[in-house]
Amino acid sequence: MPEKENLTYLPNPEATELLPQLTLDCTVLGFHQDQLRVLLLRWKGTQEWSLPGGPVRQTESVDEAAYRILKERTGLDQIYLQQFEVFGEVIRYNLSEIKNKLEHLIDPALWYNRAVSIGYYALVEYSKVNPAPDLYTDECQWWEIKDLPALLFDHNKIIEAALKALRRQLNWQPVGINLLPEKFTMPELQRLYEAILNRPLDPRNFHRKILSLNILERLTERRKGGAFKSPYLYRFNKEKYEAALEEGNLSFI
Repeated sequence: MPEKENLTYLPNPEATELLPQLTLDCTVLGFHQDQLRVLLLRWKGTQEWSLPGGPVRQTESVDEAAYRILKERTGLDQIYLQQFEVFGEVIRYNLSEIKNKLEHLIDPALWYNRAVSIGYYALVEYSKVNPAPDLYTDECQWWEIKDLPALLFDHNKIIEAALKALRRQLNWQPVGINLLPEKFTMPELQRLYEAILNRPLDPRNFHRKILSLNILERLTERRKGGAFKSPYLYRFNKEKYEAALEEGNLSFI
């Protein structure tokens, strides 16, 4: 890390371009190798990690800002995005500690004494994401939810809140359509739900409940290459899914 007298800070947007004291933090969730994963950024010249996020411009809505940030980090245009909570405590984290850790990147004089953050979670298909760091970070990488490091700011808390919101969502909307490839097996769908809920599910009950929603199509194709009998592939019927969603007929848990 450079000596203090030799610091050259990265450029910052003019304050007039941004909404003051308001930021976004985005929990980007993917599913890979039976594990739920979250996208994290490593700050330049450190081993410190945090969620993707950033300020809101004067010329954009908060949703537009979230989509912009996520496109920059994932390369995706079409992303399922859900605003789930506002984090507005007077003291959210140890600001002095954060300033010290990032003083080689950001002029400490530019930090707000207090900032309010809007939390979003995004559900993406893992294989389609092209993780990209931003100006302040060296690395953008997937981490398993069950193996997260201690994050900067209050981002561990934000991830936990995002997971709670996602679990509540299962009461009224299936999530596999956003996290799985177009074609998947019933065991793969069940393992996704188990990863989100962090508990095992009875296969027979799961199979019966998910099929009762009448939003899946069983294909004639089978998943090949496993040690056991090749399971059938399924896909979501998007027309039936959207119709059931409008009618509120997707209660599952």
